[in-house]
Amino acid sequence: MLLNSPIIAFTILLAVIFIVPPVFEKLRLPGLVGLLVAGVILGQNGLKLLDSESDTIKLLSDIGKVYLMFVAGLEIDLEQFRKTRNRSIGFGILTFLVPLIAGIAVGRLFNFSWNSSILIGSLLASHTLLAYPIVSRLGVVTNEAVTVTIGATIFTDTGALLVLAICVGIHGGEFTALSLVTLLGGLAIYSVVVLFGFDWAGKEFFRRTGEEQSNQFLFILLALFLASVGAQVIGVEKIVGAFLAGLAVNDVLGRSPVKEKIEFIGSVLFIPCFFVDMGLLINIPAFIKTLSSIWLALVIVVALIGSKFIAAFLAKLLYRYNTAELMTMWSLSLPQVAATLAATLVAYQTVNPAGERLINEGVLNSVIVLMLVTAILGPVITARSATALQVGQTDFATDSLSTWWESDKGELLEQNPYPFTVVVPIYNPQTQRYLIEMAALLARYESGRIVPLAITRAHIQMDNPQLITALEQSQQRLNSAKEISQEFEVEVSPTIRIDDDIALAISRTSREQNASLVVMGWSQTTGLRARLFGSVIDSVFWSSHCPVAVTRLLNSPTTIKKILVPVGDLTRQTIGAVRFAQILADTNQAQVVLLHVSDRKTPPTLLEKFTSQLSDIVSKTQLQVNTTIQTVRGDDIARLIIREAQTFDLAVLRSVRYRTAGGLAFSEVTTQVIKELKCSIVLLGEPHSNS
Repeated sequence: MLLNSPIIAFTILLAVIFIVPPVFEKLRLPGLVGLLVAGVILGQNGLKLLDSESDTIKLLSDIGKVYLMFVAGLEIDLEQFRKTRNRSIGFGILTFLVPLIAGIAVGRLFNFSWNSSILIGSLLASHTLLAYPIVSRLGVVTNEAVTVTIGATIFTDTGALLVLAICVGIHGGEFTALSLVTLLGGLAIYSVVVLFGFDWAGKEFFRRTGEEQSNQFLFILLALFLASVGAQVIGVEKIVGAFLAGLAVNDVLGRSPVKEKIEFIGSVLFIPCFFVDMGLLINIPAFIKTLSSIWLALVIVVALIGSKFIAAFLAKLLYRYNTAELMTMWSLSLPQVAATLAATLVAYQTVNPAGERLINEGVLNSVIVLMLVTAILGPVITARSATALQVGQTDFATDSLSTWWESDKGELLEQNPYPFTVVVPIYNPQTQRYLIEMAALLARYESGRIVPLAITRAHIQMDNPQLITALEQSQQRLNSAKEISQEFEVEVSPTIRIDDDIALAISRTSREQNASLVVMGWSQTTGLRARLFGSVIDSVFWSSHCPVAVTRLLNSPTTIKKILVPVGDLTRQTIGAVRFAQILADTNQAQVVLLHVSDRKTPPTLLEKFTSQLSDIVSKTQLQVNTTIQTVRGDDIARLIIREAQTFDLAVLRSVRYRTAGGLAFSEVTTQVIKELKCSIVLLGEPHSNS
């Protein structure tokens, strides 16, 4: 009786999601594989603790399924798609049609009906950008072959889901040409309503609600489930509606904190429930039988790998890409996770009036084998091939803090109409001296000014005694900041602001003052609360129009003599961090060490090439700074950075977040480094429009 309780089932699911993925990731296996295994163990073929037919599991799995496709729509970079629209559509057609034809051939070879064969083809036609964090970390996202593959995802996923909708409709019963036309017509009208209607409604709602994140969060959730219900009303599978809803609100959300919260809720709760349910559906005897007559699984895997390679090879010939770009496009389009698994589950659960499933257990088990193989193979090949990709060479010789981020936009200004301005929010009298010193050093170098900012929480009555006291304390802090600034002989413009939101007060003031840089102290908001509601730093990073330097200064910046800058790629943001360190070093006659941690498997020739390019960038400066390049090999990047930083006074880091498709795993090297470093830290974040 206890096991039939929804609360017990939910508690077991939470325990599995909490414990299993980290264990598998330590074994260097994807966390979602652990969830599948847990489902098998806890299901009817194992401990019988969870039942895939129970209402609780069905509800959570259904929510996870639509959430997974919603996030897949959200994660498609529409900006990248627009940049290479024609080539993305071209490659999208190739990497959709070739696997579709291969899948149909496999289905017919194993005597499946034409409808089931076309469905199998559509399962192979989509792809999941599981290896995106790898190309992002290597700094090759701007390579055309990568942007084309990312853009092609919108075409392959949409096409695969439309084929699924038609196949499910045909399998459901009597299907005539008229009913097909009716379905396609309804789908077309529905798609237009969702893609354009939700986009317009979302932008209007966000414009009217301003910063009310709770209501915006609920609006996005409502859009997701309305689209899913609407899809079912017109006779289409709900995951089609969820994916279209993700595309529709993609532009609305951008990279806002609301998007992070939406993905966070899905990645820690609902999407893992879907993968556990997939494990519950695996019938161990049938799975072993499938593997014993391995031909179906083997042919499906070979067909997918071969057809994706042919599509990438045709794109290479068509667009004159090199071998490294061919291999990267192939490996990026290999993994079959999100859309494939969701569509497979839908097809398996679709039963016609005669009691026949659209696909049988053999196909279901073969797709799970396919997922495991491609989820491991794709990222491995990407890691090897993407290191050889070229990115466009640009002029990195910017010796001014007031230009290094503007050059990232392609808007390098010859003359800035405003003086270089550093906004420094101050709150803690014990730590504000080092903050002001850092800002003053940079402002003096740029012949600019600093704006110490004291923020006071607003009250309903402006004559409230507490507000008056707070304003007096703020004025005292500003007077102290002014005295410190005068030691460095820089212009000071102290400012008090009354506001309800600390982060927005900082961002708005920096905009009003035409700030070139924001220098902040460290916020202690971490953990679950920060992930759910965001920290001040997160919000400033997102809303600021200019770069933000978050500092944890253990000593006076004037005493800094050795600066460490970890360098993982050669993107504009990384070069900005290098220039920041060099400029700071120039004010103190300090030494800068650029640390590059390379994988043990990286070929020596590639490592030499990277070092040579970095050396060229370092030399393109008028700064007389002692800058050296140090390379170390190893797999644990964070641990190596922490070890090498022991003798340094300051580490300059970039704010970088990597997320796998579906938001199932986070690899935040920066977070671990910050937690364990014993020296002072500057964490640089770019403006939201560039991040």
